[in-house]
Amino acid sequence: MWKLASVVLATAAVCAAADPDLTGIWSPSRATGPGAPAPPTPIVVKPAYKATFDGLTAKIREASARGEQYATKGLCSPYGMPTMLQVAVYPMEVLQSPQQVTLIGEAFSEVRRIYMGKKQLPLDDIAPGYYGHSVGLWDGDTLVVDTIGIKESVQGYSNLPHSDQMHITERIRRVSADRLDDQVTIEDPVTLEKPVVYTLVYRLLKDYEMVEFVCDNNREYIDENNIVRMKMGSQK
Repeated sequence: MWKLASVVLATAAVCAAADPDLTGIWSPSRATGPGAPAPPTPIVVKPAYKATFDGLTAKIREASARGEQYATKGLCSPYGMPTMLQVAVYPMEVLQSPQQVTLIGEAFSEVRRIYMGKKQLPLDDIAPGYYGHSVGLWDGDTLVVDTIGIKESVQGYSNLPHSDQMHITERIRRVSADRLDDQVTIEDPVTLEKPVVYTLVYRLLKDYEMVEFVCDNNREYIDENNIVRMKMGSQK
């Protein structure tokens, strides 16, 4: 009996020490009522970038009012961070090991790696890219992720301008068996007056298999007014 009790206690200790499980395929969703995250904080850009940001925002709204899409990136270029975290209704898969958490977006098959338990690199040692360099650690049941090194040409959150100094902090938590929250904080000492904070909500997709999404033989193109159009018939 004593040995059995010891085994039970040891097993319980191992389970208690285990990292929370974020594994699964998660679909962008919304949460309303009690338990809903706080609304996004306002985007306040510095004066030197305000005219550019306001002008782009106005063009996007005008195109949307006409039922058109204003191009804010190349048609086949990745969304990158942080936009890849939520692209329309396309799901995201989370794969988890003690050394790495991997996020795979179905849209454009984007892959992002979070290296666990490592120190963040100096910015000068990171080759700027679409996803930057991400390191993570556990704070209780929350995965805290630090990301830097995103190149300036990558589409920003809500199309806000950013510099190579942009710093993204995420707090990813499995709120319930079928809900995952990602609180995102964006800081940029060059372009932002204050941090931007928003929370993404996902719902678990059970028995879903990710679909290959490659920008190949794309019939869309961007016209002279930066509007996304569709090639018709034999148009090349």
